[in-house]
Amino acid sequence: MSQVPVIDAENLQKVYGAGGTPVVALDHVTLQVHQGEFVAVVGASGSGKSTFMNLIGLLDRPTGGSLRLDGVDVAKLTPNQRATVRNRKVGFVFQGFNLLRRTSALENVELPLLYAGVSAHERAEAAKRALTQVGLGERMGHMPNELSGGQQQRVAIARALVNQPALLLADEPTGNLDSTTTREILKLFVDLNVNHGITVVMVTHENDVAAVSRRVVQFKDGRVVMDGPPPAEWTPAVPAPWHTAASAPTSEVA
Repeated sequence: MSQVPVIDAENLQKVYGAGGTPVVALDHVTLQVHQGEFVAVVGASGSGKSTFMNLIGLLDRPTGGSLRLDGVDVAKLTPNQRATVRNRKVGFVFQGFNLLRRTSALENVELPLLYAGVSAHERAEAAKRALTQVGLGERMGHMPNELSGGQQQRVAIARALVNQPALLLADEPTGNLDSTTTREILKLFVDLNVNHGITVVMVTHENDVAAVSRRVVQFKDGRVVMDGPPPAEWTPAVPAPWHTAASAPTSEVA
């Protein structure tokens, strides 16, 4: 693994409502995610998991503590600097796909490179590679309404990968998919992690989806209360190579 963590959070805090009654959404969270990990982030509504994801995705800034993303101290960056780091280092996959409806799969995947100022030729070649990587090499010219839900999510994953980010951040990526398509997308995440070394952090509220990961981080009341391999009683939606190995005990965090 890389010596520099992809995510390095220390005493991370987020407090809302500074002018009135403060609401502590994240309470002194310290954790690291290293290159090549596959981490599931779980927790009930209001647990702090979405706040944590927004912070590591540079969609919000912390109230206190430190946060480094692939070695870059991001807590005090200007909005423009944050946008640049986000575009270069984080690939987002959302529950709702977030594809441009009147734009082809290829053009959707090119978008992050367009924002980064990459030439048209280089954009097209990189987008073709990314779509081929997710199994859509023959669907590049299709519009989103010509693709199934699973294929649309694959386009979204290709878009997230096209900049070769340090981190693939997936927020409920299977939430809008049926069980069969969910398994297909999870198999793709496993393949990207195992065979391409891509670091995946995935938010989910489903235990069988979380159980596919190598590591589960559970939030409650703004704190990490569990950090370790998926609990043995959780049955993974799809098999992964690490499931055959003996798992270390899951740690409960006081």
